[in-house]
Amino acid sequence: AMGAADVVPGVSGGTIAFISGIYEELLSTIKRLDLKAFSYLKLNGIKATWKHLNLSFLVALLLGIATSVVSLAGAISSILEEEGETKSKIGLWSFFFGLIVASVIYIGKQIKTWNVVAIIGLIAGATIAYYITIAPVGGEHNSLWYIFFAGSIAICAMILPGISGSFILVLMGAYQPVMSAIKGLSEGIKQGDPTLLMESGVIVLVFLVGTILGLLSFSRVLSWLFKNKEQLTLAILTGFMLGSLNKIWPWKKVISTRINSHGEEVPLQFGNLSPSEYEVVFEFDPQLGVALGLAVLGFVIVFGLEFVGKKFESVAK
Repeated sequence: AMGAADVVPGVSGGTIAFISGIYEELLSTIKRLDLKAFSYLKLNGIKATWKHLNLSFLVALLLGIATSVVSLAGAISSILEEEGETKSKIGLWSFFFGLIVASVIYIGKQIKTWNVVAIIGLIAGATIAYYITIAPVGGEHNSLWYIFFAGSIAICAMILPGISGSFILVLMGAYQPVMSAIKGLSEGIKQGDPTLLMESGVIVLVFLVGTILGLLSFSRVLSWLFKNKEQLTLAILTGFMLGSLNKIWPWKKVISTRINSHGEEVPLQFGNLSPSEYEVVFEFDPQLGVALGLAVLGFVIVFGLEFVGKKFESVAK
């Protein structure tokens, strides 16, 4: 689920981690991955180190994310790149819109006291996220150093509920090169094409190294915030998700374009429309029934994940 969310620009894998009850365990696990782990390994052996670092949890999570990204990157990229206005585009955005609305409610419920500081944190988080969603998209960049840099920045957003790492990649102009490389890696494996494997694999590897370094650094900051400023942190994260709703509103129109590295005209900025305005502008059925149904499905899934997460917690105790 985290992998699927991270593929979609505008949706955060951190949101899925939070509502499924594994967020703080994820942060504390990542925090343990430092140079001290080698000393621990030398003193206590492989089995004790594996348990100390909680690697069973981390390996299972990373395998799930990797499987989802590889299997869904092509499908979701194809939907987002479809020509014109389509039912599948509206459905995809509606599903995630419902999911994020429910996530705002879910994380907001974790805040025990809504005081002035929490309200300011909520407004600040919403304002920052909103302005990120309307920021102009950068031109595409394919150089390896830039892919590395983009990965280290995007991973910080990927583990923040409400801030989409893949949307940060879009803003930085690195989304298409990275998604194409993941898709190419998958195709190279299927076709047994060593050239395609090498070209795509190098880009994916450089991106992963960037994300690992960014993750190890930023997880410590987040872990400290949860330990020392939990209520304020939750309020800011709730605001992040609230502000991000602007990006994933299902009915949009392009208000400006740019020329990409292939000489093609692509969207630069979008504006939101009501379903009725959308129908007039595009002469296309806004698919209101489909949109509402999938939004409700996304909403229900969040509280379903909460239910499952509590069940796992009770079993663990």
